[in-house]
Amino acid sequence: MQKSFVLTSSESKRLIAKGAAACEPVQNALNNGILAIAKGTTNGYIAEEVSGVSIEKTLYCTGTTTPAKKVSDVSTANDLPDMVFREGRRWEGVSATDAVSEMKAGDIFIKGANALNYERDQAGILIGHPTGGTIGAAIGSLVARRGVLLLPVSMEKSIPGDLYETSKMIEAAADGSGPVLWPVNGEIFTEIEALNVLCDVEAWPIGAGGILGAEGSVRMSVWGSEEQINQTMALLDEIHGEPPFGTDN
Repeated sequence: MQKSFVLTSSESKRLIAKGAAACEPVQNALNNGILAIAKGTTNGYIAEEVSGVSIEKTLYCTGTTTPAKKVSDVSTANDLPDMVFREGRRWEGVSATDAVSEMKAGDIFIKGANALNYERDQAGILIGHPTGGTIGAAIGSLVARRGVLLLPVSMEKSIPGDLYETSKMIEAAADGSGPVLWPVNGEIFTEIEALNVLCDVEAWPIGAGGILGAEGSVRMSVWGSEEQINQTMALLDEIHGEPPFGTDN
């Protein structure tokens, strides 16, 4: 069987969060090692799904992308403490970047991305901080300690071309302005992976964009048995109607 459906930006974040929280590597790191959830919009949803506690997601942000002209009174900040877990318990007072120094193989650091080329298995992070921001503080120790960088990112952030070549073009502009693009190696986790984890279906985007609240949406199609499709539809019943980011806090 095959079905298609639309996911708004916030619905995609919730779906990705549910899938990431349920996937075996994350569950293993959560219960048997270290799981560090860095700040970010999608990561706020993941923090909720992992902890089972609702948070003010607008306060679990860093480096957000907003309209050039103000259209909302919603403001974002990184005022909430990072959610870090060690052997099944919240590791209080430890930041996500500090936790990396204690990580070992199989432990997971979760960081969102700003750009995606899914077919090339590439994800990139926009960097405005002079020392590389969150990923700059974490990546060296994470690689050296063989930790896993999990990159939850929606298909809405798909851009064309090789992200490494795009990054070089930006870096070559000595008089350029704005953030640079840092392609990073990690495990990409999109709506595709979330639907596979949660419902065991094959999934693929077949459209993007919309109006009347569906701006930034993706249209997904899934394939599977009748039971798998019914399970997917039941999951979507829970997810559809997720409030736009910043309106549910």
